Amino acid sequence: MKYQVTVKPGTSQEKIVQTSSDTYTIYLRAKPHDGEANTALIKLLAKHFNIPKTAIKITRGAKSKTKTVEF
Repeated sequence: MKYQVTVKPGTSQEKIVQTSSDTYTIYLRAKPHDGEANTALIKLLAKHFNIPKTAIKITRGAKSKTKTVEF
């Protein structure tokens, strides 16, 4: 499955908000520095969808706030 995610790094809480059937806005505590936000994104998605972290791949937008995630 492919999902479009918009990442909001540096927020006070971590949460996932579904905006449509395949689009999510994800709020992360981690800062976008040295890939910390991407690591936190994968960890949060794995927990939310109850899948292993290794099954999630950022296929597009690794350095952008708008990403395509596949798992």
